[in-house]
Amino acid sequence: MKSLARSWVILAVIVFWELVARRLEDTDFPPPTTIVSRMYELWFSGPAARLFLTDDALANILPSLGRMFSGWILASLIGVVLGVLLGRSRVATDYVSVLIEFGRAIPPPLLLPLFIVLFQAGLRIQLAVIVSGVIWPVLLNSMDGARSVDRTYTETATVFGLSRAQRLGRIVIPAASPKIFAGLRLSLSLALILMVISEVFGSTDGIGYQLLTAQRSFDTPAVWATIALLGMLGFIVNALFVVAERRVLVWHRQATQTP
Repeated sequence: MKSLARSWVILAVIVFWELVARRLEDTDFPPPTTIVSRMYELWFSGPAARLFLTDDALANILPSLGRMFSGWILASLIGVVLGVLLGRSRVATDYVSVLIEFGRAIPPPLLLPLFIVLFQAGLRIQLAVIVSGVIWPVLLNSMDGARSVDRTYTETATVFGLSRAQRLGRIVIPAASPKIFAGLRLSLSLALILMVISEVFGSTDGIGYQLLTAQRSFDTPAVWATIALLGMLGFIVNALFVVAERRVLVWHRQATQTP
């Protein structure tokens, strides 16, 4: 019933948008039917053998997703490793806490001029922009998760003679995984946003580049279609991540539901 209610709300919003847009007849505010038609024309009118993807879809959507996931995976690996290590060392955290707070306060788009000087152009700039913004929620959540592990678990592992690496792999990381996954989920949406920003300023292909091209050519339906595509991608990626998270952390849900 809740899902049905949500569906009716979404349908009502779309119908209201359609009616208002057709009433206004404003070229900068097209109706949803026009936006969907432009999306179909740009990306989903290809042959069935290519899953109906057009040449523009293959040339722009797939490279964008490749950049997004590459930057997200790289930032996640760095953030989890550093976060767990720092979370288990109060002394190390005290030394770098100021640097962490300083770094996370800098908006990643403002680092673009620096990255252009360092990397000239190309994929390295885009990955640097994504990593510079995505790493912080992963790092901070990993630190918090590793720091909040119950001392009883680690002390028991010490009594049984587990090495430091074994304690990290068998005790700390599993106990911290719910907070680590929370950081990964938050960082995934940031990766999509930063992917678009990096392509707007330094790319010759991708969804962000298409958005910039549509804006410069005053193709308003294409601008709205690109925005709608980004929303769809964000929804799909988040839904897939939630499914994976529930499978990986099934033990955590069962433990929290146990009276």
